[in-house]
Amino acid sequence: MKIARIFTFVAQSIVIGLAVAFLLILIRPGIFKGDRAEPVSFAAAVAASAPAIVNIYTAQIVEQPLRRGQLTGSVPVVGRGLGSGVLVGAEGYIVTNWHVVRDADEVRVQLADGRIAAPTLVGADPDTELALLKIDLTDLPTISLGRSDTLKTGDVVLAIGNSFGLSQTVTQGIVSATGRGQLGVALFENFIQTDAAINIGNSGGALVNTSGQLVGINTAVVNATARSQEVIPDGIGFAIPVNLVRGVMDELIANGRVIRGWLGVDPLNLDLATARRLGLAGGIELAAVLPGPAANAGLRAGDILIEIDDLPVTSARQAMNQVAGGKPGDSVQLKVWRDGQTFQTAALLEERPRAR
Repeated sequence: MKIARIFTFVAQSIVIGLAVAFLLILIRPGIFKGDRAEPVSFAAAVAASAPAIVNIYTAQIVEQPLRRGQLTGSVPVVGRGLGSGVLVGAEGYIVTNWHVVRDADEVRVQLADGRIAAPTLVGADPDTELALLKIDLTDLPTISLGRSDTLKTGDVVLAIGNSFGLSQTVTQGIVSATGRGQLGVALFENFIQTDAAINIGNSGGALVNTSGQLVGINTAVVNATARSQEVIPDGIGFAIPVNLVRGVMDELIANGRVIRGWLGVDPLNLDLATARRLGLAGGIELAAVLPGPAANAGLRAGDILIEIDDLPVTSARQAMNQVAGGKPGDSVQLKVWRDGQTFQTAALLEERPRAR
């Protein structure tokens, strides 16, 4: 009888133990795998986004100088270029960089499935280095647009593009900074900085997050070092944030160009020491006043612009962005310092002249 009770107790303990283990496996499948780290893969993100990344091939006829003996002249030569683009709508819209297609006499787009098309140029915005193309094909893959304003330094990102003409090349890195400007790449700069490799042919391609959502358009590499025919990147690349891309794309579709406000001044940042000497909290100095809104409002070179619509002016970039956010015909209130005194005036914005 005693042995039977012991046997029953052991059997019950085994059953209970197995039941607990079964429940733990259901709740936490990896609990019995020890401390071994599972391999990380971004294959799902690539599969979700790569079909919408296209290769762009361009051709441009240039005059090549030619000299034979006493005879000089030139001959036409076809120069070829590489780039990438991103299909952002089933209608066939492709976002790329302006410099990829700017001087091209012929452009061809190759999809990930091998189809080739000749795109039309919907519009371009040199001020942000963006261009919008359109192809007339059916059953087009598209990419999900993410948000660039939620990106944080350290987030993992993938760069996908036609690197060195190799097609559909994926590199991985992190967001190393956001809000980068004053690079001389475009007039309006708010770049995502990344160490994901961006090489020749990647321009216009996609920067995606680990969910495969588009967060930026790869645009530039800084401090690339040329050695013979080889280009060795420094590991710092820049992408245009998708939030900016959305707005530019919508304007290009609606108007064929981006319409921005323009004040007609050449601003210079006012250093802190000068501002304090003048008794100002901040502002920008007007190095030049062009014929247009500011001149019509009575501003002149040497004035210091302190406020725009009651908002303190902190930098030339901030002021330019604020004015550009307006539309032609908008009235803006300006607070200006001149010869030790401040005064208020109003200016009617005009459309910003188009960059070329």
